[in-house]
Amino acid sequence: MADIAVVMGSKSDLPSLKGAFEIFKKFGVEFEARVISAHRTPDEAATFAKEAEEKGIKVIICAAGMAAHLAGVIAAHTTLPVVGIPMASEPFKAFDALLAMVQMPPGIPVATVTAGSAGGKNSALLAISILALSDKVLAQKLKDFRKEQSDAVRKADASIMEEISKL
Repeated sequence: MADIAVVMGSKSDLPSLKGAFEIFKKFGVEFEARVISAHRTPDEAATFAKEAEEKGIKVIICAAGMAAHLAGVIAAHTTLPVVGIPMASEPFKAFDALLAMVQMPPGIPVATVTAGSAGGKNSALLAISILALSDKVLAQKLKDFRKEQSDAVRKADASIMEEISKL
């Protein structure tokens, strides 16, 4: 049973979401991925959102571009946390999708992360941090991950300082 669902508006969004899937696997978090369109398959979007909690899903991540109504439509049909990832598309390079996600009306929240592949990774980490509120093992894995990131920056800093000293 999946704890997290990743819903993309189009299969073309898949490359930007691979980082999210890698994060889920690294943390041992079960997830499912679907292609559901807010505009082309609106009944399926509503049904998916309405049934997600019964299926054990705890967080839904939605990736969409252009009008990017997917996250809002899903959020309108569930009380689960919904995270939106604005996907780049012509002609506005994800700006239109970003505005669609952050301009949700009061009462139907969508948490929105950065656009594209960085958004994929950040959406996964945000979903994991939500799950970690009630899972001590997952919370420790998240703390360890953050420490790994800090250690990598410190190592890079030491390397740069060493290179500069040799000039």
